[in-house]
Amino acid sequence: METKKNAIKSPLGKRLGNLLVHVFLAALAVVWIFPVVWIILISFRAEKGSYITTFIPKHFTFDNYIRLFTDRNILNFPQMVWNTFIIAVFTCIISTFFVLSVSYCTSRLRFKLRKPFMNMAMILGLFPGIMSMVAVYFILKALGLSEGAMIRVALVIVYSACSGMGFQIAKGFFDTIPKGIDEAAMVDGATQWDVFTKITIPLSKPIIVYTILTSFIGPWVDFIFAKVICRANAKYYTVAIGLWNMLDKEYINSWYTCFAAGAVIISIPIATLFLVMQKFYVDGMTGAVKG
Repeated sequence: METKKNAIKSPLGKRLGNLLVHVFLAALAVVWIFPVVWIILISFRAEKGSYITTFIPKHFTFDNYIRLFTDRNILNFPQMVWNTFIIAVFTCIISTFFVLSVSYCTSRLRFKLRKPFMNMAMILGLFPGIMSMVAVYFILKALGLSEGAMIRVALVIVYSACSGMGFQIAKGFFDTIPKGIDEAAMVDGATQWDVFTKITIPLSKPIIVYTILTSFIGPWVDFIFAKVICRANAKYYTVAIGLWNMLDKEYINSWYTCFAAGAVIISIPIATLFLVMQKFYVDGMTGAVKG
């Protein structure tokens, strides 16, 4: 009899547990989605100003998006997007190469001071990059990279210079690839570069996708270093600086809804990049499992 009762109670308890889990996940989903929906609604709001009494706007319009790309008297948003795109693309290329190279070397090669280097990188990673902001600025100024068009070059250098120090995650992935594959290729006459480019990289699509995404998003959303290096050079502002200026007390009343529209626009490249790279991520995981 007890066995039958337990058999009856067990499915009921399991269903109740699943219900609680789904309710909790639904609540988390609402918390995550609510700000996104709120920003999108504000971006289509016709009423000006940063404060209204209703969550859903009374009137909708596309004027906020149109104004972002047509009103260049105060804030040149298209120029800011272009500056950020150039910086993010070059940073992404350089950073991805640095991270993959350093992580592959620390995973596959054995050389003097290998462990001290990894320990030093881990310790330095405990300190926020903002601590070096003043020193970095004066170094760039001494090299003549803090004025004019060289500001873009300076930002690319700042974002990509220390990217190789963040090799730990990629190294952990490379460690999961059997070394026997490398040894078999070298027996057949492959060089270390051949092993890296023709064997390791094709098997490492998931970590490559992760590295590309993080390398691109960093410059795209950064504000502090961009503000320090750009200073008052409005021609070379990034989108983060532009959006921050829209919230200044001088412009917030007329630019707040445009700020929301700009926030929606700058999320599109990141979402597009993720959707495009997601296919390679899944394919890479499948290849890694088969290997």
